[in-house]
Amino acid sequence: MQLSNSRKSYGWVAILLHWLIALAVFGLFGLGWYMVDLGYYDDWYRTAPDIHRSVGLILAAVMVVRVAWRLFNPRPEPLAGHSRFEIWAAYGAHLTLYVLIFVAIVSGYLISTADGSSVQVFNWFSVPSVTGRMRELETIVGDVHYWSTWALVGLAGVHALASMKHHFIDRDRTLRRMLKPD
Repeated sequence: MQLSNSRKSYGWVAILLHWLIALAVFGLFGLGWYMVDLGYYDDWYRTAPDIHRSVGLILAAVMVVRVAWRLFNPRPEPLAGHSRFEIWAAYGAHLTLYVLIFVAIVSGYLISTADGSSVQVFNWFSVPSVTGRMRELETIVGDVHYWSTWALVGLAGVHALASMKHHFIDRDRTLRRMLKPD
C-alpha cells in the first residue's frame, strides 16, 4: 500500500486528503447556501450553522495536515504530454485553491466570533474568539466569506473540468493519479 507520493503518482494519504477536502468544500458551500434562507422557526435554524462552523474548523485542521504533507512529500512530476502553460496553470490553480480555502475558513471563523463568543466544534471542544467583540467585523468578513467561497467553488469547478479534459480528451493519467496510486 503506497501511502506516500512517488515521482509518478500520489499516495493514499494525498488522495484521501484531496477527496475529503473536496467533499467538505462542496458540502459546506451547499449547507451555507441552504442555511441563509432559513427562518427563525425552521428546525435547522440553529443546527445548520453549528454543523457548518464545526466542519469548517475541522477542515482548517485537515488543511494544515494537507499543507504539511505537501511540503514534506514529493509531488508527482508533470506528465510528459503537459505543456508549460498547463503545468503553470495547474500550479497557480492549486495555490489559489489553497489560499481561497484558508480565506474562507478564517473569514467564517471571524464571522462567528465577531461578538466575542467562541465556536463549539460538535460540542467536543470550543475555539475562542481571537478578536473579542469588534463592531462591523461580521459585516466586513461576511463579504469576504461570501465572495471567497463563490470563487473557491468556481475555481474548484474549473479544476474538475480540467481533470475531465485530461481524462476524456487528452486520455492521459492526470485524473487516474488522484484516484489510486500506480
